[in-house]
Parts: sequence; structure tokens; C-alpha cells
Amino acid sequence: MKKRAIFAPFLRQINHYHMSHLRFEALKKLNERERVPVEAPASVVSKFFGENVFGIEQMRATLAPAVFKKVASAIKNHEKIDEATADAVASAAKSWAMSKGATHFTHWFQPMTGGTAEKHDSFFDALAGIEKFKGSELVQQEPDASSFPSGGIRSTFEARGYTAWDPTSPMFLYGKTLSIPTIFVSYTGETLDTKSPLLKALKAVDLAATKVCQLFDKDIQHVTASLGPEQEYFVVDKALFMARPDLVMAGRSVFGHAPARGQQMEDHYFGSIPGRVYDFMKEFEIECWRLGIPVRTRHNEVAPSQFEVAPLFEDVNVANDHNQLMMDVMGRVAEKHNLKVLFHEKPFAGLNGTGKHNNWSLITDSGINLYAPSSSARDNLLFLTFFVTTIKAVHEHGDLLRASIATAANDFRLGANEAPPAIMSVFIGSQMSAVLDELEKKGNVKIEKGDNMYMKLGIDQIPEIILDATDRNRTSPFAFTGNKFEFRAVGGSDNCATAMTALNTIVADQLEKFFESVNKEIEKGEEKRMAIVNVLRKYIKESKDVRFEGDGYSDEWVKEAAKRKLGNVKNTPRALEAYLTKKSADLFERHGIMSHKENEARVEIRLEGYIKRVQIEARVIGDLVMNHIVPTAINYQSKLITNANGLKGLGIDNKAVVQTIKEISGHIDTIKTNVRAMIEERKRINKITDTHKRAVAYCDDIKEKYFDVIRDSVDKLELLVDDEDWPLVKYRELLFLR
Repeated sequence: MKKRAIFAPFLRQINHYHMSHLRFEALKKLNERERVPVEAPASVVSKFFGENVFGIEQMRATLAPAVFKKVASAIKNHEKIDEATADAVASAAKSWAMSKGATHFTHWFQPMTGGTAEKHDSFFDALAGIEKFKGSELVQQEPDASSFPSGGIRSTFEARGYTAWDPTSPMFLYGKTLSIPTIFVSYTGETLDTKSPLLKALKAVDLAATKVCQLFDKDIQHVTASLGPEQEYFVVDKALFMARPDLVMAGRSVFGHAPARGQQMEDHYFGSIPGRVYDFMKEFEIECWRLGIPVRTRHNEVAPSQFEVAPLFEDVNVANDHNQLMMDVMGRVAEKHNLKVLFHEKPFAGLNGTGKHNNWSLITDSGINLYAPSSSARDNLLFLTFFVTTIKAVHEHGDLLRASIATAANDFRLGANEAPPAIMSVFIGSQMSAVLDELEKKGNVKIEKGDNMYMKLGIDQIPEIILDATDRNRTSPFAFTGNKFEFRAVGGSDNCATAMTALNTIVADQLEKFFESVNKEIEKGEEKRMAIVNVLRKYIKESKDVRFEGDGYSDEWVKEAAKRKLGNVKNTPRALEAYLTKKSADLFERHGIMSHKENEARVEIRLEGYIKRVQIEARVIGDLVMNHIVPTAINYQSKLITNANGLKGLGIDNKAVVQTIKEISGHIDTIKTNVRAMIEERKRINKITDTHKRAVAYCDDIKEKYFDVIRDSVDKLELLVDDEDWPLVKYRELLFLR
């Protein structure tokens, strides 16, 4: 295959200068890259979609009808599976997996590390001389729990922990290993993962939403929360990535001057997909389809080298498992194409960050999307009930939603470049705002929007609803988009489970309160439909402050939000305090999501994670500047001094050169002074025993005080030092050379 050619200036640089220099070695490797051919297993995706999944259809085909009926019922109703049924499932799963070449099985779980974990066991039993897989091994395993974060629930020497099968998420074959989605709990029963609270939150919203639905339709027996997470990501060449220690160690570039051309031309969004990236996309989509992950959309995002993949909607639990698995697949496939995928929320300063927009809705077992208006009067009142109650929930617990998406990485992203601000507000569009305003006033003013667009509710006091009556607002953290809510504030590297646990819990709680309030109205003699309307009017008035239709980046909104008493917490340590309020702690305990102890442990884990992230970045900054940037600047400065002396000896004006020497000296001094001060400050902070106080100190006294000051001088040196001497791969190379 013919090798690619990068434009001439870079070729000349590579061929003539610094062949031992890591940066130019990386550029040389990039120039020699070849595209990797990709072939699909079949020309039609439906022929191989889900071929590596042991789900409902595979169980139906391999289990006895009576056994399958038990399994299907247990999955639908969240019931336990008995031992005999588990044995039958295990036997069928082993036979299916081994027929595809599997040799091992693993309990695939999601500890509080932000990723996934697995321990592989062989099907082969050497003592028995046969392959074995019992129901007890399917249902429960005992990985070593000592090194996973527990927030003080478990001591390091207390190693026992259990994984337990989650039958609601299908098993899958990954490589030669049968992977079984599981929860992860401590020896004493406390949850140590992200999946367990999510499953409990989904059960809570199912119960609460079903009760409310039965005010309208007694035949509705279950409500399922659905999710479609849009995954944004950056792709850079592997060699360029490896030549940037900050990307390797911290996942983001701590230095880098903005290139002359970034995203201001708006020419990358939805543009033609670069060849190597297209090959990578094609292959990871194939692998996702084989694993039953319903990826559908792919495109260039706004920033150069930024892209997006979006799946079809699924049950929240399965969608989250699929998102975690998809990220792993993307990373592995990228390696084959000599690429690196970056999920960090802000890998490049000044460009769009990476989000994971959580498109969320509630669906009844009869197929009704509770957030979709329809032509039915009853269904539209049902829609308004869930629509208004959700807004009320966000108003009541906006601080908890903010806390649910708080990470060190997301703090860099929120508030700029199409990422929503830290202020939690709800965007519903002008038309739906008019509908709620009219409902609040009990008015009947008609909203003009053309013919055949009104859907009457059949109640005189309720105004007409217009289908697809919302635009989109890129600056809103929680936006209604016609038939779902889009929680845009979730970070690109985050596990959706944390945000989805919070969202489903607060909605479940508000639905419970709604149900109680309606019944009180009915007990007073109010007709049921009017009782519902009365409660909705009350909710509309009480939650009005959380609705915002304007520019979330504006200074005016910051001032207005403060007047409305909406939180604007811009950093993780302070945002996480919302979990520890009595209101939030009681909320989780009341719905059986987390005990106070489990809740406190999770906050401790996330604070510790924040501290470690900032520590790592501080060390990376110190290492890069003291071992790479400063020596490079001094060497270049020496060249300039020689030049200045030479000019002076010839009687030529050397003021411009001397000025540059002084500028470099100033930046070197700023860098060294601040790095040394930062090191001393870290020593002081590390003596703080209280985790929250230590996290706040790392935020205020390390990250906020030193990171930008040091970066500013480094980035200015990048423009002063000869390009041939600069040690770090530059933004223009990372973002535009593929």
C-alpha cells in the first residue's frame, strides 16, 4: 500500500534535523503510517449483529422452555434466579462460549475506579480433567477486594469481596473470554461499584413511575428508564501521543500554545472523516455490532481531531454497560491503527471539550414514551405530569445533579466551548415555556404555530401542546429535546451510572411525592384529572426558577442564577458536598439506593480520586518544565547570547535579540519560582488529614494558583524558542496530522 506524504515543511524538518529527537521521531513515524484494511464479517450488519452476545434470544434457543420462562420472568420482574435455573444457564452459556473458542470466563464489574475490572478463570478443571462451569460460579465469585477504593468501608488487609451476576445485562464473549456483567459488594454487604446503586435507582423509578402511570392506565405494570449516551472523543496518532508525557500520564495536555488555526473556521464539524480515522471507526463499529452494542451515528465533531459515536436507546443499565465496553473496544481497535483515543474532558485548551450527552427518557411496558406528546388527551396529561415533575425534581436537587458529574477532568470542561456551565438549569424551549405559563395561569391563550400542530388535552384549563416544540440549547446542562431530556453535563470519560443514579433517584422521589399529593387532593373530593392539574400548577410555580432559555455562558445569567438561588459550584471538592447534606443522604437511604455509610464512602473515594488527579498533573508539570522546557529555553537563550555578542562585535544593533533573551529569562524565572513554590505547597497540603480539606487545598492552592501561571509562561516560550529545538509535539501537529 502506498505510504502517505505529509506536507513538505515537515518532511524537510524530519529528514534534516534532530533525528534522535522524540518529537521529530514521532513525526517521522507518522509520515510512514499505512492504512490498515478493514473487512466486515458480512456485507449486511444484521447477519452478525450480536453474534458474541449470550442474551435473551440465545437463552431462548438453548434453554428448555420452562427454564427460559423462569429466566425471562426473573429478568423482567427483578427477581432472584434459583440454583437449578442458574445451573442450566451456566451450562448453556459455557457450551455456547466454547463453541466460539472461549477458554475462560470472568465476572465483569465496575468498581469505583471509573473503569471496569475482571479476573479470568479457566473453564478447564485440571483435577477433573474436563471443562466445567457451575451455576454457583455464574451467580457469584470472590475477587480480591483489598486494592479497590472503598472509602473506608474496608481496610486494606480485609481482602474479601463478592461479585454477583446481573442477569438484566447480557453476557458477552470478549476475545476468548465469556464476560458476565456483575455487581461488586464488600464482605459485609456494602456496595463497592457503580452498577449496584444504579440498579436500585432504576427499580425505584420503575415503582414510582408505574404508580403515577396507573392514575391514567391501570394496565401499565412497569416503566423502564432508557438511555442513549452520545460519546465524544479525540483521536491522535500513537507516536505523537507517546511523545507527549502529559497525555500519557494525565490524559490531557498541560501545555500547548493554541495553533493559528483551531476550530474557528467551523470546517471540521460534520466534515469528511479522515482516512485512518475512518478505518478505525469502521473496525470498532464492527466489533461493537458483534457485541450487540447498537452504535448508529458517527461524525466529525467541532474541534479538529474530535469525533462522536452515538448508539440507539437501550435500558439504562444495559446502555451504560455497553458504553463502558465500547470505550474499551475503541481503545483496543485504535492500537491496531496506530492511533490513540482520548476521552479526557479537556485534552486541549481552547477547544471543545469531550462530553457524554446522556439522552434519557422513561418508557412504559406498553411502549409509551412518557416524554413524548401525542394526539391523545389522556396521554398528553400523562406527558405533562412526567415533564413537569422532572423539572421539579431538577429544581429540588440541582446541587446533587451537579455533584453527580463532578470530576477533576470535567471541571476543566464545564462553562465553555459548547459545554454547559456548572449552574444546573433546565431548557424546555419557548413553546413549552408558553404551555407551562398558560397552565400556571389557568389561561386559554392559543399559541400560534401553524395549522395541525395542536394536540388538545381535553381539559379546558390546559393549553394546547405543540409537537417538537423545542429548539436545542448547547449551553444548557439539562435540556428537553422533544421526546427526552438530554443531560449534557456528563463528562466524556465518566461512567454514566453515577449521573443516572442521581437523576433516576431524584425523579423517583418527586414522582412519589406527586402521587401522594394527588391522592390527598382526591381524598378532599377533587376530581382526579383536576387533582393532577392542581398539583402540576403548584410544581410549575415552585420550579420556575430552574427554567432558563438563554445563553448559559453570559455574565447576566450568572447574576440572574444567583438571584434565583441556583448553585454555581465550579470545582469538584465543593460540588461533592451536596451528597453529604441531610437532604441528599436521606433521599438515597429512603429509596434504598445507598446507606449513609455507602454514600459517605463514595464521596471519600471521589475526593481521594480528585486529589490523586491533581497530584499527578502537578508532578507532570514539574517534570516537564524542569527536565524539558527550562533546559530547552536555556539552550536557546545561549544561542541568542552568542548571536547578540556577535552582532555587538560587528557594531550592529542587537536590541531585538537582547529583548528576546530578557523575555526568555523572565519566563524561566516565573516557571522555576512557581514550580518550587508548588512543590513546597504540596508538602504542606499532604499533611492535612481531613480528605475534604485536602481536596479543597489541592484545588485552591495547587491547581488554581499554579497551573495556569506556569502554563502561560511555557506557552509563551513555545513561541519564542526555535521550532527545531522545542521538545513537545505541538498542538498543530497533534490536531492536524493524522
